Amino acid sequence: MVKKINYALVFSMVWVLPLLLGSCFGNSSGVTYEFTTVRRGTLERTVSSSGTIHPVSTIRILPQMSGKVEKVFVDFNDTVQRGDVLAELNTDMLRLRREQQYAAVLKARANYRLQLISYNNQASMAERNLISEFELLTSRTNLENLEADLAVAEATLRSIDTEINQFAYITSPIDGIVFDRRINEGDSVSEGASGAAASIFVLAENFSEMQIEANIGELDVASIYRGQAVRFTLESLPGRRFNGVVENIRMVPVVINNLVNYTVIIRVDNHDGSLMPGMTCSVEFIVARSENTLLVPNGALRYQPTALEPNELEEKLFYASLALMDERERAQAIEERNQALAQEAAQAQQNQRTGLAGLITGGGRNFRVMASRGPARAQEGIRNLWYFGPSGGLEVVQVRTGIITGTTTEILPLEDLEGWQFILRERL
Repeated sequence: MVKKINYALVFSMVWVLPLLLGSCFGNSSGVTYEFTTVRRGTLERTVSSSGTIHPVSTIRILPQMSGKVEKVFVDFNDTVQRGDVLAELNTDMLRLRREQQYAAVLKARANYRLQLISYNNQASMAERNLISEFELLTSRTNLENLEADLAVAEATLRSIDTEINQFAYITSPIDGIVFDRRINEGDSVSEGASGAAASIFVLAENFSEMQIEANIGELDVASIYRGQAVRFTLESLPGRRFNGVVENIRMVPVVINNLVNYTVIIRVDNHDGSLMPGMTCSVEFIVARSENTLLVPNGALRYQPTALEPNELEEKLFYASLALMDERERAQAIEERNQALAQEAAQAQQNQRTGLAGLITGGGRNFRVMASRGPARAQEGIRNLWYFGPSGGLEVVQVRTGIITGTTTEILPLEDLEGWQFILRERL
């Protein structure tokens, strides 16, 4: 069963440093702040699933004739070479059939020879016009029929010889290992049976390389690609981590509990023989990974101060956004903001006469929207981090985000913010 997506954070750090700073900044509302410190570490985003270990290649051997198993020469896990005899079927009845068929061949050959002599005599008589053309044609037809009977008898004899000398001896088609043996001496096998249940041996090429078959949901399969690094663990081997590589993504959908999944094949190394077929493992597909990068908790990026008026909030966000723009975009954004403010002031003066000043809300929103339309801001993932500046007032810095997990986000600021303290949340 496919699990929900799981995000792994591979670094250890203490994120939250609670500080009671409300009174220090003249906050009379009784609000306290929790802070977090920007740290460096390694962050991964992964997709998790479960899978089963299988041999890379297996060959199922089916009987090519019916009979009783006379001898079995191999057992489970035996190493075999191409052409080795795995089992032998009883051929007593076949040998009796061969004797009967050999006699039928002799009889057919004698009849053919006799008819050949008769036809040659009639051909000689026909040359002297002693018999009719119809009699000659009849003799030739009888000769051809007996020739065909002889050919059928000889082919049947060769078929029986093949069964005795080849099909009765079940041999290995590859160099490999006996993965499964499903017959014992005295068992009866049937020719023509098909399917996995009818196979009498299952051979694996080798166990030095194995593969994992994992089911990935349709929402996560877009994050999986060939050559992708994979980690997996086994309950039977706690404390050990194994690595693998995605080899293939099968396009045939598999519906499990009304959910569409796709089978992903992962190639893994097994030279130490610790992995056995049928083992269940927990798999992590590494979608993205960053090392020595700046990290903050997700809560710090969601925080928005309640102590600021809307106009103050918009103004701080606007000036913070200028840092992510180039010179031309910055000048354009400032000009658009100034025009929006002038238009807002003019509209406010006009509406004061009618008592509608409180309805003027579009100006501040407009310049904030316009300031976010420049090419430097066109990328998604711009977030805010709030902190207290040297003067004790709230300040904000805008950063781009990289890898995002369930608890932590990678930030890509214009300057190194390692060690900075940002507000995580407010507490009343």
